[in-house]
Amino acid sequence: MPQPLIERFRPYLPVSESTPIVSLQEGSTPLIEVPKIAGRISPNVRVFVKFEGANPTGSFKDRGMTVAVSKAMEEGSKAVICASTGNTSASAAAYAARAGLRCFVLLPQGKVAAGKLAQTLMHGAEVIALEGNFDQAMSIVLDLAESYPITVVNSTNPFRTEGQKTAAFEIIEELGDAPDYHAIPVGNARNIVSYWRGYKEFHERGKATKLPKMVGFQAEGSAPLVLGHPIENPETVATAIRIGNPVSFDEAIAARDESGGLIRAVSDDQILAAQFLLATKEGIFVEPASAAPIAGLLVLGQDGFFSEPATITVTCTGHGLKDPDIAITQAKPPITVPADRSAVAAALGFSG
Repeated sequence: MPQPLIERFRPYLPVSESTPIVSLQEGSTPLIEVPKIAGRISPNVRVFVKFEGANPTGSFKDRGMTVAVSKAMEEGSKAVICASTGNTSASAAAYAARAGLRCFVLLPQGKVAAGKLAQTLMHGAEVIALEGNFDQAMSIVLDLAESYPITVVNSTNPFRTEGQKTAAFEIIEELGDAPDYHAIPVGNARNIVSYWRGYKEFHERGKATKLPKMVGFQAEGSAPLVLGHPIENPETVATAIRIGNPVSFDEAIAARDESGGLIRAVSDDQILAAQFLLATKEGIFVEPASAAPIAGLLVLGQDGFFSEPATITVTCTGHGLKDPDIAITQAKPPITVPADRSAVAAALGFSG
């Protein structure tokens, strides 16, 4: 059995023997080569998906949450709080339940996918639906934390970054070195910062011979990093990255620039097409936000960006079951036939 994330990477994390470890066996997620996707990008590339949907609550948030909640326990906290577009709340609620802590969640009303809301409620979080967007919810959470004894477990919590950087460690260990490019969706922008930190840390310790270029992708209707300023009312089908004022704005830009990478925007249509392509051609079902970097790489490939041989890793941040309603609208609907063998055979295209 793989070790829990904190135990596997204990020397690289801010924990001690007195830290009570709160774990759901997160981390050690699959790194899956996707040759059919690679072939559509460029003949010069190999592409690997880091499928973070295999974490316990179905998203990358579990990496940071195990460290954040463990440290909250160590500090004597009795409750955690977060603003969320869905994945953070699901993860926070699960790890708080595991730890025996209360969990408070502020969600933008009507803007959270059904799968994520179901998880949050089932894990026992105390949920408030805000008549506003994520950025407003985040502002209120930070303000409340100044006045009351609650621990914020959003990406403003530095321990989240420490846990999330371990995905870069795993990639280096599996590939034997860092990739040439790492593609990632960008919403609140902490994950691109975390991966860059992880790559740099392993490189500094001699575990990698190179550093990747970080290539981030936002949705066109929610692309503050691309536009260079916050967006008051972000809109995109990719709910996990529907954030107009990322808390890690400056650090994400720094990660892009230090790595020699880029941050671009892709349309909702491109995101959904990439989601469907990844599912039907490679058997990997991801939520829309996770498909943004696939869509972005396809666009870069069409532009002739990858003229030299390269290894590309892609973070797919959440499982497709997080947002089943969107997925169903993209797929071919079931065929309804009578409960008759001949009717079924005919529907399958068999004769006789």
